[in-house]
Amino acid sequence: MSRIGRMPITVPAGVEVTIAEGNVVTVKGPKGTLTKALHPAMVIERDGAELHVKRPSDSKEHKSLHGLTRTLLQNMVTGVHETFKKELEINGVGYRAAKEGKNLVMNLGYSHQVIVSEIDGISIEVPSANKVIISGCDKQAVGQFAAEVREKRPPEPYKGKGIKYVDEVIRRKVGKTGAKK
Repeated sequence: MSRIGRMPITVPAGVEVTIAEGNVVTVKGPKGTLTKALHPAMVIERDGAELHVKRPSDSKEHKSLHGLTRTLLQNMVTGVHETFKKELEINGVGYRAAKEGKNLVMNLGYSHQVIVSEIDGISIEVPSANKVIISGCDKQAVGQFAAEVREKRPPEPYKGKGIKYVDEVIRRKVGKTGAKK
């Protein structure tokens, strides 16, 4: 059995889970609503305040879907109860970010400003000029949006200038050593 797939999902108070035909799961909570169509072969059962995911057989496909389905459900429940967030850090002389309305405006060393608009379900905060916090209830959407913002100026290995995740470690390279005689 899958160790992850066997674990029950605890549904916190204030979160409502609806399982429709064809394993279309809708999770409503204080932070938002998420709907996802999970694989129809998986069996999702509700037992009071817990959800259990079971697989119909021990085939390779069902084994691989077991843990995935459980993790997707867990992320939905966690996301509507407490949002997911990614923190980005901007390093470099003159590099900074600001929020103007629903747009993230960044100066990243280009001849123009880089403007990224908020999308539905994602919120952007700029607590300081070199820190950006992206949050939302859909874990995949938050990660994808953070990766797209980071892509505007990825960190370079010589000086470390660019946009990086707060917990990311940049492997630094040494520069030129000069002329040898």
